[in-house]
Amino acid sequence: MNEIAIHETFQNTIQGEGYWAGTPVDFIRLAGCPVRCHYCDTGYANGGVGLPRNVRSFNELIAELRSPRVVISGGEPFIYPQLPDLVQCIEATDRTVSIETSGSFWQAISSSVWVTLSPKEHISPQYPVVAQMWERASEIKLVIETGLEVKYYAQYLPKKPQIPVFLQPEWTQRDYTLPLVLDLLKQYPYYRLSLQLHKYVGVD
Repeated sequence: MNEIAIHETFQNTIQGEGYWAGTPVDFIRLAGCPVRCHYCDTGYANGGVGLPRNVRSFNELIAELRSPRVVISGGEPFIYPQLPDLVQCIEATDRTVSIETSGSFWQAISSSVWVTLSPKEHISPQYPVVAQMWERASEIKLVIETGLEVKYYAQYLPKKPQIPVFLQPEWTQRDYTLPLVLDLLKQYPYYRLSLQLHKYVGVD
């Protein structure tokens, strides 16, 4: 199957979060996510009711690409069995691929893909992170809303900085969550701050 359901795509933007923040990227945002994070900034808090869902061919998506790195996000990309094939098609154009995921679903993908694991089990316990995803993650990003998130995942988080861990203030409450994250970084000096740069500079 060489097509997939898309929420939206956009090109020539920057990655705003995590390890690759500030680098030029294109986004392929896939449709659909069952996890229902209440603070979701892509419209899936209610499961995506009323959001665009357009089936696009891989060839169409590849033809639109402009940047050296492509971020596949959602929604939840790993719910799609054709995800590995999409990755293979993108990598065939000599681009690198990042995938952003809640980690609740698993399938094997190219070893060169950068996987950003942003677990949401503390919000939706019915969608725990699968064990393989903790092993596969290239970076871990915790969206901080209460400050308890770090303790919730403490048993899984790396104790040394080989796998970077980012603490990201929840955007809608940032006047509260940013100082909270700064305090957490004093307690966990191996962790890093993720700021959602794209929102501060006003790009998609």
